[in-house]
Amino acid sequence: MSDDSIDDLRRGILSGGLLAALSALAPPSAQAQDAVRAQPGNYRVVLENTHLRVLEYNSRPGMGVCGDGIHSHPPHLTVMLTPAHVHVRDSSHDFLAAQKTGDVFWSEAVTHETENVSGADVRLLIIELKKG
Repeated sequence: MSDDSIDDLRRGILSGGLLAALSALAPPSAQAQDAVRAQPGNYRVVLENTHLRVLEYNSRPGMGVCGDGIHSHPPHLTVMLTPAHVHVRDSSHDFLAAQKTGDVFWSEAVTHETENVSGADVRLLIIELKKG
């Protein structure tokens, strides 16, 4: 996927009323570590305002897909910028997941461990909603 295509995808995600729809779904914030402070080499803040924070995450094979080791996230929307095969472990699940470029999914606050088992770099956007 070219950088222009990724920029188009980002613009499409952030336009068209998505902000209004997401704001209506926002649950109370959960305690979670700040991903950017924990892994500044892997996360980049793409957009931040009073309503949300959009993070881009880059993972190499064998690394965590959205953080290294056991880590936490507040409620968030994930948008896959590349395909991924991920080994996910939390307190009650241990499974392999496969995502395609463009897949979008919601996650409640979570503490888990993930591993990029794709054999290739994985890129994704994590959209965190702020308590409004």
